[in-house]
Amino acid sequence: MVFYLPESVEAAAGYDELTPRQIVTELDKHVVGQAAAKRSVAVALRNRIRRQKLSQELAEEILPKNIIMIGPTGVGKTEIARRLARLANSPFLKVEASRFTEVGYVGRDVESMIRDLVEISIDMVREEKLEEVAEKAEQNAEERLLDLLLPPLPPTRGEKPGAEEEERQREQYQRTREKLRAQLREGKLDERQVEVETRERSFPSFEIISSQGIEEMDINIKDMLPGLFGQRTKKRRMRVNEAMDYLVQEEENRLIDMDQVTRAAVERAEQSGIIFVDEIDKIAGRERGHGPDVSREGVQRDILPIVEGTTVNTRYGMVRTDHILFIAAGAFHVSKPSDLIPELQGRFPIRVELNSLTVEDFIRILKEPKSALVKQYTALLETEEIKLSFTDDALEEIAKYAALVNEQTENIGARRLHTIMEKLLDEISFEGPDLKKKVVRIDGEYVQKQLADIVKNQDLSRYIL
Repeated sequence: MVFYLPESVEAAAGYDELTPRQIVTELDKHVVGQAAAKRSVAVALRNRIRRQKLSQELAEEILPKNIIMIGPTGVGKTEIARRLARLANSPFLKVEASRFTEVGYVGRDVESMIRDLVEISIDMVREEKLEEVAEKAEQNAEERLLDLLLPPLPPTRGEKPGAEEEERQREQYQRTREKLRAQLREGKLDERQVEVETRERSFPSFEIISSQGIEEMDINIKDMLPGLFGQRTKKRRMRVNEAMDYLVQEEENRLIDMDQVTRAAVERAEQSGIIFVDEIDKIAGRERGHGPDVSREGVQRDILPIVEGTTVNTRYGMVRTDHILFIAAGAFHVSKPSDLIPELQGRFPIRVELNSLTVEDFIRILKEPKSALVKQYTALLETEEIKLSFTDDALEEIAKYAALVNEQTENIGARRLHTIMEKLLDEISFEGPDLKKKVVRIDGEYVQKQLADIVKNQDLSRYIL
């Protein structure tokens, strides 16, 4: 039988009232272990809250304490940063530092990470505004759709009817309109065709190549020559349910002030943005000759002003990076943080090491997080009325196999569990539609039988993701 644990209630306190201990508690719901890393990011987030309560003059002087996470892949570095950003409702961007060292790399420059962060912030703020106006937009769209289904009464020509007759016509029109409204909300009119006036799409945007790289800019010819191009519209026939969706979207765009959204988004990116720079160990070290990685130190020097604090030109205006929190991460197997150039090292004053995962950690990862793997597979099969359950000894065996494969092949941390679980449940997933209303119980003996070839053949190369 499947048992669903009740979801733990999110912190009742608002983001501004979360203590470091509460932040760690929230992160514990999604990431197992790594207490030191959680403690570091919790303090960094709390310091942001503290800074907001200071005078503007002093707050400008207090810069975020950027963090370097050191640890093998799959131990939770990215997830900790992502969950922290979600908890704080902050714009979050993950970027791989190694992509800027690619041979023949053609694309955006290092400053593109700031432009991408602002785009993410724009989307976040716009979604929040859409939620605020959603009800009003739906009401307006409903009224417009009713006008299409039942046009308003035409103005009278010639001899005007008496007041009683006019009032009777208005009441009859209103009754008919309300009847249509009820049918519309019940979905009875979804297949009826209506003619909607739609706006033609804008001209496409172009990419401009500049000395700093390829900068994507929106060049709208209608904006450049407003007198030459008017707002062109055309009529389209569509079903009522499609028309409703279109009109709601049009009303939402009309009700949202994009200038206000842009201002709020830029400020949010500047004051609470988080950029996760992964694979920073790949650009550590100085050049040792010619070859694919000769640009490593150059990339470090390009990243330095962004982390240090500069102003980046975006299509939404100038964006300052002084108070963006940067979290760097890397395995540092063949290098160490001290191999970074001294200037960049100084901009990441907090260094925290993440531990490799043990068998006990794998067991906890399978069971404890809110979206644990066991819960995911249980929920997936539940959609086909299959009651899937795992015994404790089954989870222990899965964890042992995952640890074994990680030990004898490339260590990819918790991602190894995905390989193990897919192999273990391959037959059950394939036969799923034919197992309706069945109870499937996975125990330790079944796990050993399904995964026996891992130990028997010692052919572990197949399990490298």
